[in-house]
Amino acid sequence: MKFLERLASSRAVQDGIYFSILLVAFFIGLSPTVAIVFLGIGTGLFFLRLWKDPGTKMKETYFRWFIVVYLIFGAASILVSPDRLYSLSVWYVLVLIYLFTYILISQNVTSREQVKHIAYALGISAALVVLYGFFQFIFGIDTSDMKWVDGEAFPELRNRVFSTWENPNILAAYLDIVVCVLLGMFTHIQGRKIWILMLVGILCSLGCLAMTYARGACLTMAVIMLGYGAFKDKRILLGTLVLVIGALALNPVLFERMSTVFSMADTSSEMRIAMWESTIQMIMDHPIFGIGGGAYSLVYPIYDTYIVDGSVTLVHAHNIYLNYLAEVGIIGGMSFLMIFLGNMFMALFPQRELPDDFTRGMMAGLGLALVSVALNGLTDDVLFNIPSSMLLWLMFGLVYVLKEKI
Repeated sequence: MKFLERLASSRAVQDGIYFSILLVAFFIGLSPTVAIVFLGIGTGLFFLRLWKDPGTKMKETYFRWFIVVYLIFGAASILVSPDRLYSLSVWYVLVLIYLFTYILISQNVTSREQVKHIAYALGISAALVVLYGFFQFIFGIDTSDMKWVDGEAFPELRNRVFSTWENPNILAAYLDIVVCVLLGMFTHIQGRKIWILMLVGILCSLGCLAMTYARGACLTMAVIMLGYGAFKDKRILLGTLVLVIGALALNPVLFERMSTVFSMADTSSEMRIAMWESTIQMIMDHPIFGIGGGAYSLVYPIYDTYIVDGSVTLVHAHNIYLNYLAEVGIIGGMSFLMIFLGNMFMALFPQRELPDDFTRGMMAGLGLALVSVALNGLTDDVLFNIPSSMLLWLMFGLVYVLKEKI
């Protein structure tokens, strides 16, 4: 036991936790399996310290009681799920991956330099994701037969990149986050070299975003950049207008896609409306505990009035707000939304003067990134896959650290 106590308080364990955090940040966008492995290593080492090192105490973070309520109602939803074993596995994923990502960051990152290193890891990873997206676009990847494309409405759309992510829409939501963080840094950090680096990163990420042809994500990014430019820096406003007009003029397929954003011209728009109507009915029928965590695909056929095809599986509601309310009930869903929106407003309005340009830029970038998730979540469940939600909870942890500990 003495050995465990010495090990828990050793520099090797502290370094192991820190390097695990860096590797989780690096691999989230490249290989979620590898990221989860390092998450497990880091979390195990942290709990060893918590158990055997008297000097290690659990810090009380913001919104902790909302997290507790969210977890309780997520667990309770298992009891009403049509497949309890499946919902139990979903709940364990929630606890072991998303919550532990938040704990690892919020409990162990204690300095500005550590946050900078995490930002570097995320940035290098994002650069590799973008480069692979350009590779796919340049050398071609035919997605015309894949489920992401409405071939009848967009017969010319045959090359949507998805890089290391599951599909173009999820990649696009990730790129929105990347651009937002870079935008926050660009407008706060001084220095010609850093400006050029941030500008190149923004332009390359926007170029890759355009290659996804994801309407919701492209519109979200345009709204954020126009709004942020109008209130923060008129140069961003002007640059955004030039980029939007230029992209639409040079890419007729992108123009055609964006022109249908508010129309019912393609089946994906029609399907979303039908799904939202069905999901609202689910919420009304199961207001307390929901339909069961992750059970949307199991319950939707009962409420389906649009597809009416048992061979088609729909795994989420294409709306994060409705999806959470449906699966874990109104109380559990609202608890998650309080965690999410609370961190977003905390990042946008920190309520005290932050100590330096890096901290201000990073906090602004995280706030804008959470706004992008909030807006993208209106038309898609961008948190459905594991790396997207891991990244979200990592950002929650960074918001807490930047606000309180640096």
